[in-house]
Amino acid sequence: MIISNRLFYISLSLTGNISPCLSQILSNQKILNSYDAENVIPHLQTENHNYGFSTFASIPYVHCFTDSPDKEAYDIAILGAPFDTGVTGRPGARFGPKAIRSSSWRISPQAYNIYTLRNPFNSWAKIIDCGDAPLTWLDNTIALSTLEKSHLSVSSPSPTPRIITLGGDHTTTLAALRSAHKRWGPVTVIHFDAHIDTWDPKVVSGGISDYAAVNHGTFLHIAHSENLISNRSIHAGIRAPIARPKKDIRNDIRCGFEIITAREIDRIGPSGIAQKIKERVGNDRVYLSIDIDVLDPAFAPGTGTAEPGGWTTREFFTLLEGLEGINIVGGDVVEVAPVYDNVGETTVLAASQIVLTLLDLMVQRRVD
Repeated sequence: MIISNRLFYISLSLTGNISPCLSQILSNQKILNSYDAENVIPHLQTENHNYGFSTFASIPYVHCFTDSPDKEAYDIAILGAPFDTGVTGRPGARFGPKAIRSSSWRISPQAYNIYTLRNPFNSWAKIIDCGDAPLTWLDNTIALSTLEKSHLSVSSPSPTPRIITLGGDHTTTLAALRSAHKRWGPVTVIHFDAHIDTWDPKVVSGGISDYAAVNHGTFLHIAHSENLISNRSIHAGIRAPIARPKKDIRNDIRCGFEIITAREIDRIGPSGIAQKIKERVGNDRVYLSIDIDVLDPAFAPGTGTAEPGGWTTREFFTLLEGLEGINIVGGDVVEVAPVYDNVGETTVLAASQIVLTLLDLMVQRRVD
């Protein structure tokens, strides 16, 4: 702050001496002038991690979309997928990546989980944020192709690349699975969702066109047909209606999935569900996909196709942490549509905490 001589003389003329307020300002200015900026700025950065680019939890930003041979390597990357034109219900998830990053301001890279006493940012892993993939909203085919290329570009400098995608509607998982297959071969999917998402495109899109067939309710059916996923995959949290009671379930089994319904938690609890999932996937390479609508709308209203009767955030975090030790090669948190969230932003707060938990799970086991 700079106090002009004019203000100083005005104060003197009005009071006959320096006013207490002006005296305090001048005193503060003298103290500030005595600080060494080189020492002060690092101190402020340590005390307040919310500065610079708005990345997830203020982790380093890296320009990943380049073919430069000097591209920086990493262990785990955050990648935004602002896409929502594959939905059959309410749009808005294109704003999910920005909202999840914004809500992560409360996550300090220096803080430790009270339950696990762990901090993924203070570990062996180098974790970065690549920003958002440059996706068009005018053509789904081009957008998904661009997203797959973005995944491949992000993963190229690392020998064991792992990406957590911020959605975006659930169609974006198809691009991630295509990219993962090129690196790892078929992966086993742990799919947390209210919906099965293995519907035959003729059912969900009504057979309108090949273009309409690719959407957030059919992407797992398509992933199976492209041999991207194994036959040991599993859904958890399912509670939404199905179109054809027998045919949809048979098709789901054909696509390689077992179903754990949302109400199973009442019988065996979060730890029991975690154990069933671990027994199902074994030592397979796992892609862990989380639709935020696996949570009850009371806890996560900000999504396009909310379904009553879901899990609480506390139940879900207990379940997720119970998956420690599985061989995760990638994951995502999708269908976050902040326009439908409440003023307390409970949906995006849950989403950013889920991303943090995914990071911790990845850090606990290196990729085999």
